[in-house]
Amino acid sequence: MHHSRRPLALALGSLLLVTTMSACGAAAGDSGSGSASVSAAASGGFTLYSSMGFAKQAIAAFTAKTGIPVKLVADSGGPLLTKVSAEKANPQWTALWVEGDMAYATLAQSGQLAPYGPQVNYNAVGKTLTPQDHTYAPVSATTMAALLCNAVKVPNPPSQYSELLAEQYKGRIGMNDPSQSGPTYTFVAGIMQQMGGAQQGKDYLTRLKANGLKVFPTNGDTLHALETGQIDCGLVQSSAASGEILKVPATDSFKPVATYLPQSTLLPGVIGISSKATGDAKTDAQKFEDFLLSPEGQQAIISAAPQGASLFWPVVDGANKLDALSPMPTAYQRLDPTLWGPQQADIVNWFSATIK
Repeated sequence: MHHSRRPLALALGSLLLVTTMSACGAAAGDSGSGSASVSAAASGGFTLYSSMGFAKQAIAAFTAKTGIPVKLVADSGGPLLTKVSAEKANPQWTALWVEGDMAYATLAQSGQLAPYGPQVNYNAVGKTLTPQDHTYAPVSATTMAALLCNAVKVPNPPSQYSELLAEQYKGRIGMNDPSQSGPTYTFVAGIMQQMGGAQQGKDYLTRLKANGLKVFPTNGDTLHALETGQIDCGLVQSSAASGEILKVPATDSFKPVATYLPQSTLLPGVIGISSKATGDAKTDAQKFEDFLLSPEGQQAIISAAPQGASLFWPVVDGANKLDALSPMPTAYQRLDPTLWGPQQADIVNWFSATIK
């Protein structure tokens, strides 16, 4: 979620390989509860590609419960999706857990995902985000974007996207680069949907650029620009905005305040399983998916990073958001990933050529 400030080429060349192996397996027999419990010797585990900031903690809790080892390949969403695309003929991943469901719709359409229907009681948001073919599953939800402003300089933040085009915000607005920030394509597509279509959205972003829009690689870079006065407002992921407010104390010169412009776009954290995975690995990955959607799994990820990635709105009945997180904005929209997913490459290329 917040692997930031890493250019795509660098990220591709330096994938971080973290392995959570059977050291935790001794605890498998200790827990002894839940249908997912197996002995460490009974399973070879699986490989998880993930950008989620709480993936390591989720794996640790899962392995402690089941004894199933998980090899984690952690990076930002963009580099991981590039890696998945490059490995299309010979995938090295068993499960993919990143933010945004656009890429999953494309993977499903090309037969790269194995349908699986976990037994889970989704809340209303979770049901909205669940595909009918069950080729992937929502695990959490944030929104794109929150408008995070320095209230010292902007005491009355904009309430409409059109206000960002005003002279007073010329050169003072920042956002992330969708070619490097996985969540940001959902934001760009969300603008296009509510503006009336791709062309109308492009026209708006072009006018925003003419008003001095500044584009930074990821959430972390945009937040840094806000902290250092390069911009007065940044369009970032809701969890990043909430985390900034928690982590950075207000001063006489900097006070971060988040608002949500209508319509903020739902951004699910999503897990999907490779159709080309071996049978045992696929079974282990399904157990991991079950765990993430269980009360125990939800609690593991909600408590893992209380000032960062865990600042999401649960999609499962009975799971509660962190107290420090504001209620989900009521004016949100849901994108059809089967409509916007296939357009991602073309729109991101247009953004890189025209807006950056």
